[in-house]
Amino acid sequence: MTANTVTTHTVTTNTATTEKTGARTDEAAALIGDARGRIDALDDRIIGLIQERMAVSAVIQEARISSGGRRVNLNREMEVLGHYRDALGKPGTALAMTMLELCRGRI
Repeated sequence: MTANTVTTHTVTTNTATTEKTGARTDEAAALIGDARGRIDALDDRIIGLIQERMAVSAVIQEARISSGGRRVNLNREMEVLGHYRDALGKPGTALAMTMLELCRGRI
């Protein structure tokens, strides 16, 4: 009769790291931490680009209004919505609507 040997591996994790990342190993927690750092940097860039877009949009609106035109060009907005939808699917439309609202205000 041979004895069956079962080997168990114990993985220790830092509880604070596990709670913060949801990871069950220190290796996964490190990977998640690094990826979140990249996401935070991307978010900062996206916010900066949206702020830049808002400023450019304000210039366009001012030129349109001062020339006797309307504040909003609905044909152009439909082009923007279509572009985002084509690139990102249905959620892209919602994202574009939010961005347009930030850039021109509510209509």
